Amino acid sequence: MSSAPHRVVVVGASAAGLTAVETLRREGYHGRLTLLGAEPHLPYDRPPLSKQVLSGAWQPTRAALRGGEDYARLDLDLRLGCQAIGLDTNQRSVQLDNGTSLAYDGLIIATGVTPRRLPTGHELEGVHVLRTLEDAERLRRHLVGRPRLAVIGGGFTGAEVAATACSLGVETTLVCRGPFPLAERLGPELGRLVGELHTDHGARLRTGVGVGSLLGAYGRLTGLQLTDGSLLEADAAVVAIGSTPATAWLRGSGLDIADGVLCDAYCQAAPGIYAAGDVSRWHHPRLDRTQRLEHRTNASEQAIAAARNLLGAREEYAPLPYFWSDQYDTRIQAYGICTPDAELEVVHGDPGQRSFVARYRTDGRITGVLGWNSPRALRSCVADLDRGSSLAG
Repeated sequence: MSSAPHRVVVVGASAAGLTAVETLRREGYHGRLTLLGAEPHLPYDRPPLSKQVLSGAWQPTRAALRGGEDYARLDLDLRLGCQAIGLDTNQRSVQLDNGTSLAYDGLIIATGVTPRRLPTGHELEGVHVLRTLEDAERLRRHLVGRPRLAVIGGGFTGAEVAATACSLGVETTLVCRGPFPLAERLGPELGRLVGELHTDHGARLRTGVGVGSLLGAYGRLTGLQLTDGSLLEADAAVVAIGSTPATAWLRGSGLDIADGVLCDAYCQAAPGIYAAGDVSRWHHPRLDRTQRLEHRTNASEQAIAAARNLLGAREEYAPLPYFWSDQYDTRIQAYGICTPDAELEVVHGDPGQRSFVARYRTDGRITGVLGWNSPRALRSCVADLDRGSSLAG
């Protein structure tokens, strides 16, 4: 922008949105600053929902990202329980669900994602998704009764929920379309290890199948009809089949919202409009392609970049992607791009001992490194990832 904005609105009060407003103030922005959150809670961290909050190890309030006094210091117009339902880029205003609107000359979109749902069956008691604190608390209360639990989806959320439930003594079956949990993210070799990790802790696996329908009686879930024709009896189910960017409120705005808000290398979607976190699909200059990352670290890092660029920094956002997952007593961490069809090379430790580091290599290039219970060895291998040519496809 040619001059600093006077009225900045940040839509989305989670990790990305909070980081954006903190960055704006830290960078010296003194104008009017509004943070909108559709949920009634102060911004909180989502990764603990499938682990510490779900297990009961944490009270839900512990997931809060900041205390109330921190928001007072930010001098925010903080509006919680207030949802954006439309954007008029010509009038530069955000329409709200209470019938009012907010004018802006700088806007950061950080609305995240929403869980995908099955076509039918979500009205049955016992069927859950996991995205919000309320979702986690509702599922936690259900797990206390030791139901027969089916977790639908072999991605990170499904695998973490299954691990937490199994650790609580809940009879748990993990249902996934792939040959192993996380095989579509990490490849078949590591997917097999993830599957063994779950069965070693007592979970049951149903792999290579999907869910045809959710079955119920008297309004309660009774089981799952699987696509191979078999029936899986269950009293509770968690649908963890992925998510979609929360962009419905942007329809008709003129922004490109196909699989997220399309941005350039500076996280800019349109003049004065930026996006950050799970909802952003931006041009990654080192990968030379558009990219959308649903990783906690990216939410904060991209929010910093978006806020700085809104203030005129003009810095390309080209991160080295990073993610982690905690399941049982195992921590999986990875840097770079880990594609399931890449060649896998163990460079430290032993998969048989469940402590190792592996490289992902495509066309002779190292594109990613993954550590399994090996944080120190993993850090030493990150230098193998040349942040320029090695990540380029």
